[in-house]
Amino acid sequence: MTSRRDEKPFDFNDLFILDLANNHQGDIEHGKRVIREHGAMVARHAVRGVIKFQFRDLDTFIHPSHLAESDNKHVPRFLGTRLDRDGFQALLDEVRAQGMLVACTPFDEVSVGVIEDMGFDIIKVASCSAKDWPLLERIAASARPVIASTGGLLQADMDALVSFLSHRGVDFGLMHCVSVYPTPDWMCHLNNIATMIERFGGLTVGWSTHEDPDDTMPVGLALAKGARMFERHVGVPTDSITLNAYSSNPDQVDAWIGAWKKARTLLGLEERQPPSEDETVAIAGLSRGVFAKHDLEIGHAVSRDDVYFAFPYAAGGLTSGQWRDDVVTTHAIKADATLALDSISMPERSDVHVLKQAVHEVKGLLNKARVELGSEFEVEYSHHYGPGAFRETGVVIVNCINREYCKKVLIQLAGQGHPFHYHKRKEETFHVLWGELHSEIDGRHRMLQPGETLLVLPGVWHRFWTDTGCVFEEISTTHYNNDSVYRDPAINSMERSERKTVVDHWGRFQLADGAPAAE
Repeated sequence: MTSRRDEKPFDFNDLFILDLANNHQGDIEHGKRVIREHGAMVARHAVRGVIKFQFRDLDTFIHPSHLAESDNKHVPRFLGTRLDRDGFQALLDEVRAQGMLVACTPFDEVSVGVIEDMGFDIIKVASCSAKDWPLLERIAASARPVIASTGGLLQADMDALVSFLSHRGVDFGLMHCVSVYPTPDWMCHLNNIATMIERFGGLTVGWSTHEDPDDTMPVGLALAKGARMFERHVGVPTDSITLNAYSSNPDQVDAWIGAWKKARTLLGLEERQPPSEDETVAIAGLSRGVFAKHDLEIGHAVSRDDVYFAFPYAAGGLTSGQWRDDVVTTHAIKADATLALDSISMPERSDVHVLKQAVHEVKGLLNKARVELGSEFEVEYSHHYGPGAFRETGVVIVNCINREYCKKVLIQLAGQGHPFHYHKRKEETFHVLWGELHSEIDGRHRMLQPGETLLVLPGVWHRFWTDTGCVFEEISTTHYNNDSVYRDPAINSMERSERKTVVDHWGRFQLADGAPAAE
Protein backbone atom coordinates (compact mmCIF):
# COMPACT_ATOMS: atom_id res chain seq x y z
CA MET A 1 0.00 0.00 0.00
CA THR A 2 1.25 3.48 -0.85
CA SER A 3 1.38 6.36 1.61
CA ARG A 4 -1.94 8.01 2.45
CA ARG A 5 -0.38 11.14 3.87
CA ASP A 6 -1.27 13.24 0.82
CA GLU A 7 -4.71 11.72 0.22
CA LYS A 8 -7.96 13.07 1.63
CA PRO A 9 -8.47 12.42 5.37
CA PHE A 10 -9.60 8.94 6.34
CA ASP A 11 -13.23 8.70 7.45
CA PHE A 12 -13.21 7.16 10.92
CA ASN A 13 -16.96 7.56 11.43
CA ASP A 14 -19.16 4.51 12.07
CA LEU A 15 -16.31 2.01 12.12
CA PHE A 16 -16.93 -1.26 13.95
CA ILE A 17 -13.54 -2.67 14.85
CA LEU A 18 -13.60 -6.35 15.74
CA ASP A 19 -10.38 -7.32 17.50
CA LEU A 20 -9.33 -10.86 16.65
CA ALA A 21 -6.33 -10.59 19.00
CA ASN A 22 -5.24 -14.13 19.95
CA ASN A 23 -8.71 -15.56 19.51
CA HIS A 24 -7.54 -17.21 16.29
CA GLN A 25 -5.89 -19.60 18.79
CA GLY A 26 -2.92 -19.99 16.43
CA ASP A 27 -5.20 -22.00 14.13
CA ILE A 28 -5.63 -20.53 10.64
CA GLU A 29 -8.87 -22.32 9.86
CA HIS A 30 -10.40 -21.29 13.17
CA GLY A 31 -9.28 -17.72 12.55
CA LYS A 32 -10.99 -17.78 9.15
CA ARG A 33 -14.17 -19.03 10.78
CA VAL A 34 -14.12 -16.14 13.27
CA ILE A 35 -13.68 -13.70 10.38
CA ARG A 36 -16.43 -15.25 8.23
CA GLU A 37 -19.02 -15.45 11.01
CA HIS A 38 -18.42 -11.90 12.13
CA GLY A 39 -18.26 -10.74 8.52
CA ALA A 40 -21.78 -12.11 8.14
CA MET A 41 -22.92 -9.91 11.05
CA VAL A 42 -21.26 -6.86 9.49
CA ALA A 43 -22.96 -7.58 6.16
CA ARG A 44 -26.31 -8.18 7.84
CA HIS A 45 -26.23 -4.73 9.41
CA ALA A 46 -24.55 -3.04 6.41
CA VAL A 47 -21.96 -1.29 8.59
CA ARG A 48 -18.26 -0.58 8.05
CA GLY A 49 -16.54 -3.57 9.59
CA VAL A 50 -12.85 -3.78 10.46
CA ILE A 51 -11.07 -6.94 11.57
CA LYS A 52 -8.07 -6.10 13.72
CA PHE A 53 -5.00 -8.26 14.20
CA GLN A 54 -2.20 -7.92 16.73
CA PHE A 55 1.44 -8.26 15.66
CA ARG A 56 4.41 -8.99 17.88
CA ASP A 57 7.81 -10.04 16.60
CA LEU A 58 7.95 -12.61 19.38
CA ASP A 59 11.64 -13.47 18.99
CA THR A 60 12.65 -9.88 19.72
CA PHE A 61 9.56 -8.58 21.55
CA ILE A 62 9.90 -11.04 24.43
CA HIS A 63 13.05 -10.87 26.52
CA PRO A 64 15.30 -13.92 25.96
CA SER A 65 15.05 -14.96 29.60
CA HIS A 66 11.28 -15.36 29.24
CA LEU A 67 11.22 -17.34 25.98
CA ALA A 68 11.73 -20.75 27.56
CA GLU A 69 9.75 -20.16 30.75
CA SER A 70 8.03 -17.09 32.17
CA ASP A 71 5.94 -16.13 35.17
CA ASN A 72 4.26 -13.40 33.07
CA LYS A 73 0.77 -14.67 32.19
CA HIS A 74 0.83 -13.10 28.73
CA VAL A 75 3.99 -14.77 27.44
CA PRO A 76 2.62 -18.35 27.21
CA ARG A 77 -0.51 -17.03 25.44
CA PHE A 78 1.53 -15.07 22.91
CA LEU A 79 3.83 -18.01 22.21
CA GLY A 80 1.03 -20.59 22.20
CA THR A 81 -0.97 -18.75 19.55
CA ARG A 82 1.95 -17.86 17.28
CA LEU A 83 1.22 -17.55 13.55
CA ASP A 84 3.78 -17.05 10.83
CA ARG A 85 3.62 -14.41 8.08
CA ASP A 86 1.85 -16.78 5.67
CA GLY A 87 -0.76 -17.58 8.27
CA PHE A 88 -1.56 -13.94 8.88
CA GLN A 89 -1.66 -13.37 5.11
CA ALA A 90 -4.29 -16.10 4.79
CA LEU A 91 -6.39 -14.39 7.48
CA LEU A 92 -5.95 -10.98 5.84
CA ASP A 93 -7.09 -12.41 2.52
CA GLU A 94 -10.20 -13.79 4.22
CA VAL A 95 -10.99 -10.33 5.65
CA ARG A 96 -10.73 -8.84 2.17
CA ALA A 97 -12.94 -11.59 0.77
CA GLN A 98 -15.59 -10.66 3.36
CA GLY A 99 -15.51 -7.01 2.16
CA MET A 100 -14.11 -5.59 5.39
CA LEU A 101 -11.23 -3.29 6.20
CA VAL A 102 -8.23 -4.65 8.03
CA ALA A 103 -6.34 -3.06 10.90
CA CYS A 104 -3.46 -4.17 13.06
CA THR A 105 -1.97 -3.27 16.43
CA PRO A 106 1.85 -3.44 16.40
CA PHE A 107 3.68 -3.83 19.68
CA ASP A 108 7.16 -3.29 18.27
CA GLU A 109 8.88 -1.49 15.40
CA VAL A 110 9.48 -4.66 13.37
CA SER A 111 5.75 -5.31 13.31
CA VAL A 112 5.07 -1.85 11.83
CA GLY A 113 7.25 -2.83 8.87
CA VAL A 114 5.23 -6.03 8.42
CA ILE A 115 2.00 -4.01 8.50
CA GLU A 116 3.37 -1.78 5.73
CA ASP A 117 4.50 -4.73 3.63
CA MET A 118 1.15 -6.51 3.94
CA GLY A 119 -0.90 -3.42 3.11
CA PHE A 120 -3.09 -2.98 6.18
CA ASP A 121 -5.62 -0.13 6.05
CA ILE A 122 -5.31 1.17 9.62
CA ILE A 123 -2.80 1.01 12.45
CA LYS A 124 -4.22 0.74 15.96
CA VAL A 125 -2.21 1.94 18.95
CA ALA A 126 -2.90 -0.10 22.07
CA SER A 127 -3.32 1.73 25.37
CA CYS A 128 -0.12 0.17 26.67
CA SER A 129 1.75 1.73 23.73
CA ALA A 130 0.25 5.22 23.95
CA LYS A 131 3.39 6.49 25.73
CA ASP A 132 5.85 4.25 23.89
CA TRP A 133 7.53 7.11 22.00
CA PRO A 134 10.00 5.01 19.97
CA LEU A 135 7.13 2.85 18.70
CA LEU A 136 4.90 5.89 18.12
CA GLU A 137 7.66 7.51 16.04
CA ARG A 138 7.77 4.43 13.82
CA ILE A 139 3.97 4.31 13.55
CA ALA A 140 3.80 8.00 12.64
CA ALA A 141 6.32 7.40 9.85
CA SER A 142 4.09 4.74 8.27
CA ALA A 143 1.73 7.41 6.86
CA ARG A 144 -1.33 5.29 7.61
CA PRO A 145 -4.52 6.28 9.44
CA VAL A 146 -4.06 5.67 13.16
CA ILE A 147 -6.57 4.94 15.92
CA ALA A 148 -5.10 5.36 19.40
CA SER A 149 -6.62 3.93 22.57
CA THR A 150 -6.26 5.95 25.77
CA GLY A 151 -6.76 3.44 28.58
CA GLY A 152 -4.80 4.37 31.70
CA LEU A 153 -3.68 7.77 30.39
CA LEU A 154 -3.77 10.89 32.51
CA GLN A 155 -5.09 14.03 30.83
CA ALA A 156 -1.52 15.30 30.41
CA ASP A 157 -0.58 12.01 28.70
CA MET A 158 -3.54 12.32 26.35
CA ASP A 159 -2.64 15.92 25.52
CA ALA A 160 0.93 14.82 24.76
CA LEU A 161 -0.27 11.99 22.51
CA VAL A 162 -2.58 14.29 20.52
CA SER A 163 0.17 16.89 20.20
CA PHE A 164 2.70 14.25 19.09
CA LEU A 165 0.50 12.80 16.35
CA SER A 166 -0.75 16.21 15.22
CA HIS A 167 2.74 17.65 14.85
CA ARG A 168 3.72 14.70 12.67
CA GLY A 169 0.75 15.16 10.38
CA VAL A 170 -0.82 11.82 11.28
CA ASP A 171 -4.45 11.23 10.27
CA PHE A 172 -5.80 9.86 13.54
CA GLY A 173 -8.72 9.30 15.87
CA LEU A 174 -8.93 8.50 19.59
CA MET A 175 -10.62 5.74 21.53
CA HIS A 176 -11.90 6.24 25.07
CA CYS A 177 -10.86 2.99 26.67
CA VAL A 178 -10.70 1.39 30.10
CA SER A 179 -8.00 -1.27 30.28
CA VAL A 180 -9.70 -3.48 32.84
CA TYR A 181 -10.93 -6.84 31.49
CA PRO A 182 -13.91 -7.06 31.80
CA THR A 183 -14.74 -3.44 32.69
CA PRO A 184 -17.24 -2.96 35.55
CA ASP A 185 -19.95 -0.33 35.07
CA TRP A 186 -18.50 2.13 37.56
CA MET A 187 -15.23 2.29 35.62
CA CYS A 188 -16.71 3.04 32.18
CA HIS A 189 -16.90 6.85 32.61
CA LEU A 190 -18.61 7.36 29.26
CA ASN A 191 -18.83 11.09 29.97
CA ASN A 192 -15.12 11.14 29.09
CA ILE A 193 -16.13 10.77 25.43
CA ALA A 194 -17.87 14.15 25.37
CA THR A 195 -14.94 15.69 27.27
CA MET A 196 -12.48 14.37 24.69
CA ILE A 197 -14.57 15.70 21.80
CA GLU A 198 -14.73 19.12 23.42
CA ARG A 199 -11.01 19.19 24.23
CA PHE A 200 -9.81 17.83 20.90
CA GLY A 201 -12.32 19.45 18.55
CA GLY A 202 -12.22 17.97 15.07
CA LEU A 203 -10.97 14.52 16.10
CA THR A 204 -13.19 11.47 15.80
CA VAL A 205 -13.57 9.81 19.20
CA GLY A 206 -14.68 6.25 19.80
CA TRP A 207 -15.36 3.71 22.54
CA SER A 208 -13.10 0.68 22.88
CA THR A 209 -15.12 -1.58 25.08
CA HIS A 210 -14.27 -4.43 27.43
CA GLU A 211 -17.54 -4.70 29.35
CA ASP A 212 -19.74 -7.80 29.59
CA PRO A 213 -20.49 -8.81 25.97
CA ASP A 214 -24.17 -9.34 26.83
CA ASP A 215 -24.54 -5.72 27.99
CA THR A 216 -25.66 -3.61 25.02
CA MET A 217 -26.51 -0.45 26.96
CA PRO A 218 -22.99 1.11 26.87
CA VAL A 219 -22.81 1.26 23.06
CA GLY A 220 -25.99 3.36 22.90
CA LEU A 221 -24.80 5.64 25.68
CA ALA A 222 -21.40 6.00 24.01
CA LEU A 223 -23.11 6.99 20.75
CA ALA A 224 -25.21 9.56 22.62
CA LYS A 225 -22.04 11.02 24.12
CA GLY A 226 -20.55 11.44 20.66
CA ALA A 227 -18.59 8.23 20.03
CA ARG A 228 -18.31 7.46 16.32
CA MET A 229 -16.04 4.38 16.39
CA PHE A 230 -16.69 1.21 18.33
CA GLU A 231 -14.36 -1.67 19.16
CA ARG A 232 -14.61 -4.97 20.94
CA HIS A 233 -12.81 -8.31 21.07
CA VAL A 234 -14.42 -11.15 19.11
CA GLY A 235 -14.15 -14.90 18.82
CA VAL A 236 -16.11 -18.08 18.18
CA PRO A 237 -16.48 -20.65 20.98
CA THR A 238 -16.23 -24.36 20.19
CA ASP A 239 -16.29 -27.55 22.20
CA SER A 240 -12.61 -27.00 22.97
CA ILE A 241 -12.44 -23.17 22.90
CA THR A 242 -13.97 -20.97 25.59
CA LEU A 243 -14.02 -17.21 25.07
CA ASN A 244 -12.73 -14.91 27.78
CA ALA A 245 -15.12 -12.71 29.75
CA TYR A 246 -14.77 -9.68 27.45
CA SER A 247 -14.83 -11.29 23.97
CA SER A 248 -18.06 -11.44 21.97
CA ASN A 249 -19.38 -14.30 19.89
CA PRO A 250 -21.22 -13.56 16.61
CA ASP A 251 -24.66 -13.48 18.24
CA GLN A 252 -23.41 -10.95 20.82
CA VAL A 253 -21.86 -8.81 18.06
CA ASP A 254 -25.21 -9.00 16.23
CA ALA A 255 -27.01 -7.70 19.33
CA TRP A 256 -24.28 -5.08 19.94
CA ILE A 257 -24.54 -3.57 16.46
CA GLY A 258 -28.33 -3.84 16.64
CA ALA A 259 -28.31 -1.82 19.87
CA TRP A 260 -26.17 0.82 18.17
CA LYS A 261 -28.61 1.04 15.27
CA LYS A 262 -31.57 1.42 17.62
CA ALA A 263 -29.75 4.10 19.61
CA ARG A 264 -28.95 5.96 16.39
CA THR A 265 -32.63 5.89 15.44
CA LEU A 266 -33.67 7.08 18.90
CA LEU A 267 -31.15 9.93 18.86
CA GLY A 268 -32.27 11.09 15.41
CA LEU A 269 -31.19 14.47 14.08
CA GLU A 270 -29.38 17.08 16.14
CA GLU A 271 -31.30 20.07 14.78
CA ARG A 272 -34.85 20.71 15.92
CA GLN A 273 -37.30 19.37 13.33
CA PRO A 274 -40.80 20.61 12.41
CA PRO A 275 -43.49 18.51 14.11
CA SER A 276 -44.98 15.63 12.16
CA GLU A 277 -48.62 15.75 11.15
CA ASP A 278 -49.44 13.19 13.85
CA GLU A 279 -47.73 15.31 16.52
CA THR A 280 -49.46 18.47 15.30
CA VAL A 281 -52.85 16.75 15.56
CA ALA A 282 -51.99 15.36 19.00
CA ILE A 283 -50.95 18.77 20.35
CA ALA A 284 -54.03 20.46 18.89
CA GLY A 285 -56.19 17.84 20.58
CA LEU A 286 -54.78 18.83 23.97
CA SER A 287 -54.78 22.63 23.46
CA ARG A 288 -57.09 25.22 24.95
CA GLY A 289 -59.20 27.41 22.69
CA VAL A 290 -60.22 31.09 22.96
CA PHE A 291 -63.96 31.61 23.61
CA ALA A 292 -66.17 34.70 23.95
CA LYS A 293 -67.37 35.53 27.47
CA HIS A 294 -70.34 37.36 25.99
CA ASP A 295 -71.74 38.36 22.61
CA LEU A 296 -69.25 40.31 20.52
CA GLU A 297 -70.37 42.70 17.77
CA ILE A 298 -68.69 43.22 14.39
CA GLY A 299 -65.70 45.55 14.63
CA HIS A 300 -65.18 44.97 18.34
CA ALA A 301 -61.60 45.33 19.58
CA VAL A 302 -61.35 42.23 21.71
CA SER A 303 -59.66 42.58 25.10
CA ARG A 304 -58.59 39.97 27.63
CA ASP A 305 -61.77 40.71 29.59
CA ASP A 306 -63.89 39.65 26.58
CA VAL A 307 -62.56 36.07 26.38
CA TYR A 308 -61.77 32.96 28.37
CA PHE A 309 -59.58 29.95 27.61
CA ALA A 310 -61.01 26.44 27.79
CA PHE A 311 -60.40 22.87 26.72
CA PRO A 312 -60.92 21.39 24.19
CA TYR A 313 -59.77 23.61 21.36
CA ALA A 314 -62.38 24.07 18.62
CA ALA A 315 -61.14 23.33 15.10
CA GLY A 316 -60.75 26.48 13.05
CA GLY A 317 -60.59 28.67 16.13
CA LEU A 318 -57.90 30.68 17.87
CA THR A 319 -55.78 28.74 20.39
CA SER A 320 -54.67 30.19 23.71
CA GLY A 321 -51.12 30.27 22.36
CA GLN A 322 -52.23 32.46 19.44
CA TRP A 323 -54.04 34.98 21.62
CA ARG A 324 -53.14 38.66 21.17
CA ASP A 325 -54.63 41.88 22.49
CA ASP A 326 -55.04 43.39 19.03
CA VAL A 327 -57.75 41.02 17.71
CA VAL A 328 -60.76 42.69 16.03
CA THR A 329 -63.97 40.87 15.13
CA THR A 330 -65.03 40.80 11.46
CA HIS A 331 -68.25 38.89 12.24
CA ALA A 332 -70.54 38.79 15.24
CA ILE A 333 -69.53 36.11 17.76
CA LYS A 334 -71.97 34.60 20.27
CA ALA A 335 -71.16 34.03 23.92
CA ASP A 336 -69.23 30.77 24.52
CA ALA A 337 -68.42 30.47 20.80
CA THR A 338 -64.84 30.08 19.66
CA LEU A 339 -63.07 33.05 18.12
CA ALA A 340 -62.95 31.49 14.65
CA LEU A 341 -60.02 32.55 12.52
CA ASP A 342 -62.39 33.56 9.70
CA SER A 343 -64.35 35.81 12.09
CA ILE A 344 -61.49 37.94 13.34
CA SER A 345 -58.63 40.02 11.99
CA MET A 346 -55.15 40.15 13.50
CA PRO A 347 -53.02 43.11 12.36
CA GLU A 348 -49.51 42.43 11.10
CA ARG A 349 -46.86 42.54 13.79
CA SER A 350 -44.86 45.75 13.92
CA ASP A 351 -41.38 45.86 12.44
CA VAL A 352 -39.88 46.02 15.92
CA HIS A 353 -41.45 42.66 16.70
CA VAL A 354 -39.11 41.15 14.09
CA LEU A 355 -36.14 42.38 16.14
CA LYS A 356 -37.60 41.09 19.39
CA GLN A 357 -38.15 37.64 17.94
CA ALA A 358 -34.62 37.58 16.49
CA VAL A 359 -33.09 38.16 19.93
CA HIS A 360 -33.94 34.61 21.00
CA GLU A 361 -32.17 33.09 18.01
CA VAL A 362 -29.18 35.37 18.52
CA LYS A 363 -28.88 34.23 22.13
CA GLY A 364 -29.15 30.63 20.96
CA LEU A 365 -26.26 31.06 18.54
CA LEU A 366 -24.13 32.70 21.23
CA ASN A 367 -24.85 29.79 23.56
CA LYS A 368 -24.01 27.30 20.82
CA ALA A 369 -20.77 29.16 20.11
CA ARG A 370 -20.07 29.34 23.87
CA VAL A 371 -19.50 33.08 23.71
CA GLU A 372 -20.15 34.81 27.03
CA LEU A 373 -21.00 38.52 26.98
CA GLY A 374 -21.36 39.43 30.63
CA SER A 375 -24.20 41.73 31.68
CA GLU A 376 -23.17 45.20 30.48
CA PHE A 377 -23.00 45.87 26.76
CA GLU A 378 -24.67 47.83 23.99
CA VAL A 379 -26.50 46.14 21.12
CA GLU A 380 -27.00 47.49 17.61
CA TYR A 381 -29.60 45.91 15.36
CA SER A 382 -28.43 46.90 11.86
CA HIS A 383 -31.38 46.89 9.44
CA HIS A 384 -30.36 48.68 6.27
CA TYR A 385 -33.76 48.28 4.61
CA GLY A 386 -35.86 48.63 7.74
CA PRO A 387 -36.57 46.31 10.71
CA GLY A 388 -39.15 44.42 8.65
CA ALA A 389 -36.40 43.19 6.31
CA PHE A 390 -33.96 42.44 9.13
CA ARG A 391 -34.10 38.67 8.57
CA GLU A 392 -32.76 39.15 5.05
CA THR A 393 -30.43 42.14 5.45
CA GLY A 394 -28.97 42.80 8.86
CA VAL A 395 -26.57 41.92 11.64
CA VAL A 396 -26.60 42.14 15.44
CA ILE A 397 -23.56 44.03 16.74
CA VAL A 398 -22.53 43.78 20.38
CA ASN A 399 -20.24 46.69 21.22
CA CYS A 400 -17.67 45.55 23.78
CA ILE A 401 -14.78 48.07 23.65
CA ASN A 402 -14.23 51.28 21.71
CA ARG A 403 -10.99 53.10 22.58
CA GLU A 404 -7.90 53.45 20.39
CA TYR A 405 -8.77 49.84 19.66
CA CYS A 406 -12.25 48.43 19.24
CA LYS A 407 -13.85 45.04 19.72
CA LYS A 408 -17.32 43.94 18.72
CA VAL A 409 -19.10 40.59 18.58
CA LEU A 410 -21.24 40.23 15.46
CA ILE A 411 -24.03 37.71 15.05
CA GLN A 412 -25.77 36.90 11.80
CA LEU A 413 -28.68 34.52 11.53
CA ALA A 414 -28.87 31.95 8.75
CA GLY A 415 -29.62 33.67 5.46
CA GLN A 416 -28.72 37.18 6.60
CA GLY A 417 -26.44 39.44 4.60
CA HIS A 418 -24.75 42.81 5.09
CA PRO A 419 -24.60 45.08 2.01
CA PHE A 420 -21.55 46.45 0.19
CA HIS A 421 -19.81 49.29 2.04
CA TYR A 422 -16.44 50.65 3.01
CA HIS A 423 -15.09 52.57 6.00
CA LYS A 424 -13.47 55.97 5.59
CA ARG A 425 -11.23 55.70 8.67
CA LYS A 426 -11.59 52.29 10.32
CA GLU A 427 -9.38 49.27 9.68
CA GLU A 428 -10.98 46.01 10.84
CA THR A 429 -10.25 42.31 11.11
CA PHE A 430 -12.98 39.67 11.26
CA HIS A 431 -12.28 36.55 13.33
CA VAL A 432 -14.84 33.75 12.98
CA LEU A 433 -15.78 32.02 16.24
CA TRP A 434 -18.62 29.76 15.06
CA GLY A 435 -20.38 28.93 11.80
CA GLU A 436 -19.37 29.94 8.30
CA LEU A 437 -19.01 33.49 7.02
CA HIS A 438 -18.91 34.41 3.34
CA SER A 439 -17.22 37.64 2.33
CA GLU A 440 -16.65 39.53 -0.87
CA ILE A 441 -13.82 42.01 -0.75
CA ASP A 442 -12.71 43.94 -3.84
CA GLY A 443 -14.56 41.42 -6.00
CA ARG A 444 -12.98 38.33 -4.41
CA HIS A 445 -15.13 35.78 -2.63
CA ARG A 446 -13.86 33.99 0.45
CA MET A 447 -15.55 31.62 2.87
CA LEU A 448 -14.27 31.80 6.46
CA GLN A 449 -14.55 29.00 9.02
CA PRO A 450 -13.92 29.11 12.78
CA GLY A 451 -10.43 30.39 13.58
CA GLU A 452 -9.94 32.15 10.24
CA THR A 453 -9.51 35.90 9.92
CA LEU A 454 -10.06 38.57 7.25
CA LEU A 455 -8.42 41.99 7.12
CA VAL A 456 -10.42 44.91 5.68
CA LEU A 457 -8.49 48.12 5.08
CA PRO A 458 -10.10 51.59 4.99
CA GLY A 459 -11.65 52.41 1.62
CA VAL A 460 -12.04 48.78 0.54
CA TRP A 461 -15.48 47.69 -0.66
CA HIS A 462 -16.72 44.60 1.16
CA ARG A 463 -19.85 42.72 2.14
CA PHE A 464 -20.54 39.57 4.12
CA TRP A 465 -23.28 36.98 4.56
CA THR A 466 -23.92 33.54 6.04
CA ASP A 467 -25.96 30.51 5.08
CA THR A 468 -25.52 28.69 8.40
CA GLY A 469 -25.59 31.51 10.93
CA CYS A 470 -22.31 32.89 12.23
CA VAL A 471 -20.72 34.45 15.31
CA PHE A 472 -17.56 36.44 14.69
CA GLU A 473 -15.44 39.17 16.24
CA GLU A 474 -14.61 42.49 14.69
CA ILE A 475 -11.29 43.80 16.01
CA SER A 476 -10.53 47.24 14.68
CA THR A 477 -9.21 50.70 15.15
CA THR A 478 -11.55 53.20 16.84
CA HIS A 479 -15.13 53.10 15.62
CA TYR A 480 -16.68 56.38 14.48
CA ASN A 481 -20.37 56.90 13.72
CA ASN A 482 -21.19 57.65 10.08
CA ASP A 483 -17.85 56.21 8.98
CA SER A 484 -19.50 53.72 6.59
CA VAL A 485 -20.24 54.47 2.94
CA TYR A 486 -22.69 52.12 1.20
CA ARG A 487 -22.83 51.24 -2.47
CA ASP A 488 -26.64 51.59 -2.38
CA PRO A 489 -27.46 55.35 -2.37
CA ALA A 490 -30.75 54.60 -0.62
CA ILE A 491 -28.85 53.45 2.48
CA ASN A 492 -26.50 56.44 2.38
CA SER A 493 -29.50 58.78 2.37
CA MET A 494 -30.88 57.28 5.59
CA GLU A 495 -30.25 58.72 9.00
CA ARG A 496 -28.18 56.42 11.21
CA SER A 497 -31.20 55.95 13.48
CA GLU A 498 -33.20 54.69 10.47
CA ARG A 499 -30.79 51.86 9.71
CA LYS A 500 -29.79 51.00 13.27
CA THR A 501 -31.71 50.35 16.48
CA VAL A 502 -29.38 50.80 19.46
CA VAL A 503 -30.34 49.49 22.92
CA ASP A 504 -28.72 48.62 26.23
CA HIS A 505 -28.14 44.94 26.93
CA TRP A 506 -30.82 43.20 24.83
CA GLY A 507 -33.25 46.09 25.06
CA ARG A 508 -36.19 43.92 26.03
CA PHE A 509 -37.95 46.93 27.56
CA GLN A 510 -36.62 49.47 25.08
CA LEU A 511 -37.96 47.60 22.05
CA ALA A 512 -41.60 48.56 22.60
CA ASP A 513 -44.19 47.64 19.97
CA GLY A 514 -47.24 47.09 22.10
CA ALA A 515 -46.98 43.31 21.80
CA PRO A 516 -45.87 40.88 24.51
CA ALA A 517 -42.35 39.50 24.05
CA ALA A 518 -41.67 35.82 24.52
CA GLU A 519 -38.98 36.35 27.13
